[in-house]
Amino acid sequence: MEISAALQALLDEGSRHEAQAGDGQARRRPTMLIALERLGADEARLREWAAGCEGRLQPARPPVPWPAGDAWTGRLGRREAGPVYRDLYTQWIGHEGAADMLEQVLPALMPGCAAAGFEGLVRTAYAVQVGHLGELADGLALWSASHLPLGELPEVAAGEADPIALLRQLPAGGSRAPDLATRLRAAARGGTVNRAVASLAIDAATPTRLARAAAHAYAESGNGGAAQLVVASHAALVLERFHADEDARQAARRWFWQAWAHGVVAARLAVAAPVDARPWDEIVSRACACDDALSVTLVDCARQLARRGVGGGADAASGADADDALWRRAATRALGPAARR
Repeated sequence: MEISAALQALLDEGSRHEAQAGDGQARRRPTMLIALERLGADEARLREWAAGCEGRLQPARPPVPWPAGDAWTGRLGRREAGPVYRDLYTQWIGHEGAADMLEQVLPALMPGCAAAGFEGLVRTAYAVQVGHLGELADGLALWSASHLPLGELPEVAAGEADPIALLRQLPAGGSRAPDLATRLRAAARGGTVNRAVASLAIDAATPTRLARAAAHAYAESGNGGAAQLVVASHAALVLERFHADEDARQAARRWFWQAWAHGVVAARLAVAAPVDARPWDEIVSRACACDDALSVTLVDCARQLARRGVGGGADAASGADADDALWRRAATRALGPAARR
């Protein structure tokens, strides 16, 4: 995606801000701005939203050089390591290029892809799509410093192809913490979710099954955790091409499924009043005027998934909109008053 000079400048400013601090709007600043431009918002709208976000941002911590000779994985999951990881990834990208660097780091990062409630994964994918190397370093630094493994998977026969059949065996999560990352940790206690996760037969279609299932869950509930799973599913699909070989892709799919399943449990889904899917032109127009970062990012991801043919299957209505009815319904939900954060 070629970006405007205005978006380039706004993303360049991201290095001044602390990625791990501020409210949800502030933390989603880069993805919101990219989503707005992709949906057709003009420079004035981008700058208007960015200006409204300024008061919720915190200054970035001073840069810290990466210690020469240290194993790059040695600080994963340490919140204080954000600045040193930013330095590491900036150097790494400069020396080897983004694609080669991602091929090397993703195998270690994917087991903790739930980092910061999936925000590290999402920011990394969005940065890749627009080719902004500073934002890529920031996204990876957030992912690394917030790295969130959810436990080892037991050795069981993997014979079930339908993730929803496995999720139906699990109770809703018990945590009511305001942030998704805390609820994910709570869902991982005891290993109940991992026993179900290990039973899924992973294949090349698993990521699209998870994306569709997340869209169904969000369209039916308006739940903010489900919204984040839609956005994260899109991110996982974007990064698939950077896994070195089929074994690496299979491992990445397994780790994402693990995080995704914990996300469903953590979300505590409940059915909301139904919504009727609106046309894309109406959805996009409303999204460009919307100030909620997660809602706009979800609309952007839903439209991208519809365009790449991740269709709605049996859920889709008949007629010309059959392939993308599910995505329009999820996007419509994101812009309606019933959506829960």
